[in-house]
Amino acid sequence: MRILERSVYVGPSQYAHFPVIRLVLDLEALEAWPTGRLGAGFVDGLVAALPGLAEHGCSYKQSGGFLRRMREDEGTWLGHVLEHVAIELQNVAGENVTFGRTRSIDGRPGVYSVVYQYAQREEGIAAGELALKLLDSLLPAELRAEPGPDAPAPGAPGEAWNWSTARDQFILYAQKRALGPSTASLVRAAEERGIPWLRLNAQSLIQLGHGKYQQRIQATVTGRTPYIAVQLAGDKDETNRILHSLGLPVPRQVLVDQQSAAVQAAAKLGGSVVVKPYNGNHGRGITIDISAPDDVRAAYQAALLHSKSVIVETCIPGDDHRLLVVNGELIAATRRTPGHVRGDGQRTIAELVEQVNQDPRRGVGHEKVLTRLELDAQAEMMMARAGYSADSVPAADEVVYLRSTANLSTGGTATDVTDIIHPDNRDMAVRAVRAIGLDVGGVDFITTNIAESYKAIGGGICEVNAAPGFRMHVAPSEGTPRDAAGPVIDMLFPPGTPSRVPIAAITGTNGKTTTARMLAHIAKMAGYTPGLTTTDGVYIDGQRTVEGDMTGPVSARMVLSDPHVDLAVLETARGGLVRAGMGVPEVDVGAVINVQADHLGLKGIDTLEQLAQIKRVVVEVARECAVLNADDPNVLKMSGYTDAKVICYVTMNPAHPLVREHIRAGGRACALEAGVNGQMITLYDKGSHIPLIWTHLIPATLEGRALHNVQNAMVAAAMAFSLGIKLDPIRQGLRTFDTTFFQVPGRMNVFSEHPFKVLMDYGHNAHAVGVMADLAQRLDVAGRRIVVLAGPGDRRDEDLRAIAEAVAGKFDHYFCRRDDSLRGRDGDEVPRIIAAALRAHGVPEAAISIIPDEQQAIDAALRMGQLGDLVLVFADALARSWKQITRFRPEGDVPRAVERAETPALEPLDEALYSVMEGVVRDERGLRFEREAND
Repeated sequence: MRILERSVYVGPSQYAHFPVIRLVLDLEALEAWPTGRLGAGFVDGLVAALPGLAEHGCSYKQSGGFLRRMREDEGTWLGHVLEHVAIELQNVAGENVTFGRTRSIDGRPGVYSVVYQYAQREEGIAAGELALKLLDSLLPAELRAEPGPDAPAPGAPGEAWNWSTARDQFILYAQKRALGPSTASLVRAAEERGIPWLRLNAQSLIQLGHGKYQQRIQATVTGRTPYIAVQLAGDKDETNRILHSLGLPVPRQVLVDQQSAAVQAAAKLGGSVVVKPYNGNHGRGITIDISAPDDVRAAYQAALLHSKSVIVETCIPGDDHRLLVVNGELIAATRRTPGHVRGDGQRTIAELVEQVNQDPRRGVGHEKVLTRLELDAQAEMMMARAGYSADSVPAADEVVYLRSTANLSTGGTATDVTDIIHPDNRDMAVRAVRAIGLDVGGVDFITTNIAESYKAIGGGICEVNAAPGFRMHVAPSEGTPRDAAGPVIDMLFPPGTPSRVPIAAITGTNGKTTTARMLAHIAKMAGYTPGLTTTDGVYIDGQRTVEGDMTGPVSARMVLSDPHVDLAVLETARGGLVRAGMGVPEVDVGAVINVQADHLGLKGIDTLEQLAQIKRVVVEVARECAVLNADDPNVLKMSGYTDAKVICYVTMNPAHPLVREHIRAGGRACALEAGVNGQMITLYDKGSHIPLIWTHLIPATLEGRALHNVQNAMVAAAMAFSLGIKLDPIRQGLRTFDTTFFQVPGRMNVFSEHPFKVLMDYGHNAHAVGVMADLAQRLDVAGRRIVVLAGPGDRRDEDLRAIAEAVAGKFDHYFCRRDDSLRGRDGDEVPRIIAAALRAHGVPEAAISIIPDEQQAIDAALRMGQLGDLVLVFADALARSWKQITRFRPEGDVPRAVERAETPALEPLDEALYSVMEGVVRDERGLRFEREAND
């Protein structure tokens, strides 16, 4: 049993609309060993290792359903078992994940697609690997995996590989990568309010909201927390001075930096003292209730491990309380008790610790409400001070403290006392936090009774903490849980405050890039600062900030993290959807332009129906509007898979029967209608008929002849309208959008400065090539039509033949070439396949030239061009090809293969732009984006 492939989906995909991991698992010989054949010993051992599996409902939708599946009849296969184990392991680590799905893969016996939900990427991957080891360890010896080259095969639990140890290591590994309890509570509160969030690093830096509406938090420090306030809170000596100056109750203290000075300070203060680091946290290095000089010396050394300076202060009797103040209001109060055991007169302290740790609320680290007690060095010190050891037997009801501080992370307990705190103590906490200047602060207050005023019974503030932990408040050991996170979120995003920017996502086989650029241009005309992701980079307000293939989830995060952006346009390619899913959980408007044959036979996508299933994810997650091309049957069917409030159909057929009924029912649509002055793009919505713009007024349509760009403009207009953009900016955006090389490189770029016209396009599949060939027929051409033709090497032979069929008979001469990247093909294999297909469709041999090299093929076509001709170039290296076209001199002074050093110098600005584009294309990753991602 082994994992053949692993894919991590960060967002909506064909498998789920939330993050999942997909494993391609080969059971090998274990295909013949379902759980029924493995026997009760295997199932019982698995449940003993992970008791929580007994709660999994599986297909029976009730507790115990999964165990029933494993035990009834022949049982279930191990791929299905692996799915459940990977989910349960994450549950054990404190994550709430439930979804999984396992299916056999057609045509591959014993090979399964195992999909399961994850909360944190690394944790989810590790859960799948540990699940594999656990299952293998429970198999009969003869069925276990052979030892790998780098690690031994797992033994049975208790032998070379110990399950308990591996489980605890996994929990700690997961917790190091998971959000801490405080950050997680803030994220949950944001989700409850519909506020999106992004994790910005491996720690606890979180962005709440999108674009210009974003706020940031680091644990419980917010982007609005004053830096000076944080510094003051960390300076215990200065905090004490400020609070004392305001008449607030604080202990007397002395700051020392020598051991002898600490002893002298303790003697001067008199009575019991506390020794603590000057700027420590989480209770580290603190020793309380001591007075003997030797104890003070030892305490000084312990504190010195955490700070260069040490504070000695009077010890205030009473219980430790944490008072949480948010935005000038006390939100929660908790009494904290250090980790301890209570004697029964019979068991040793070690046995009592073991008993306490049996509490199901206690776990490793912060996986549960409470943390396990540990008999470590600090516990030994506390026992020694009481005259005990781990083998001592305390008297009945005697409390033995194992910690000097009450932190939950060291085994302490927390009791909510919010309802009984005295108003004086409440006001004191609020004044203290305001005095330091924190928006979120925690006051450590010592008192014998929180229900009585400190003015009457005494007490004192030990510390004021920035970034106070919420764990003790949201999940106390005893008492009422408090919503500590909600007030923080309401402070950052008061009710009615926006947190999201409008998001539009566009997919399809062809036309995505042009449509996305059109929409971003319209948004800019409307006064927005758009963030745009495309196949050639990320653009913020029209300026490219990152080069390369930017149609996947990483680029979506870039745009939504930019503090200038107030509208996002995301070109979403098949490649990104197949590899990692979408970068956002939902969009406001999603559009599918078309589904045509391209990339079939790759990544398990063999049919148009399968390709449509991938692309429809974009409209499955659309909230407000799904824009669908009603003229494409595979796109039209997607209307049954979206929960968007509105469906907007786009059609170039004004007689489309379904769209007509949709409009009559008050639905939204964008249709192309004929008029005296040409063709009008028209919007329909709620019974309104809205003429938008004549197609010949849109430069990108070449006076309406480029029908594919007419369709792209219609989709862009429909999306803009659905985003709430007014009509005038839509019209202005379409009127001012053209197809120059630097506006849309490789998308119908026209060069008219030669005696003949040159049209360059990146069309790389039969549909795109056919569209451009049809355009060449509609253009007024006085002379011949010449084409430079190619196809990606990783496409099927039938796809290459379809490209040839799309142009056959429409040109006077055909130059067949290949791309720079052969993608597994022989040097001239692609052009030979295309040439053969042209002949098969009646193109005469004299009209076909095979010139494998792209530069030489383009040069030959340009040299053939004469006055009045049209040369259509399907290019691969876009910047290089455009430079070759624009620099060509018909007099014949340009070599056949254009090299940079041999060409005339450009103007500085043009040279810089060419250098940028050329670098993108020549880079291996850039080549990959040009081919693979632009689909």
